[in-house]
Amino acid sequence: MKAENPVTTASDARSQPDGARPDLSNANIREDLAGQGRCALVHLPTGRTCLLPLRHHGPCEFHRPQEADDVAAGG
Repeated sequence: MKAENPVTTASDARSQPDGARPDLSNANIREDLAGQGRCALVHLPTGRTCLLPLRHHGPCEFHRPQEADDVAAGG
C-alpha cells in the first residue's frame, strides 16, 4: 500500500463527517488545494505538489510550486 493512496473502507468513510480529510494535519498536504478536492501531496524535498484529484489511481504527478499556486488561486 502506498502512503499517498491509502485504502479507504466504508467504515473509514462513515467515521469522517462530511468528507473531512484526516490527512490535513500532515505537513505535506496543502490545505488550499485539498479544499478543492485535489490530492495536494507535497514532495517536501522539491516543493512540488500533486494536482490530481483526491484518491487518484496510480502515482502522484508533481507540479512546480508556481503551477500549484495558480491552481489554488483559480487560474
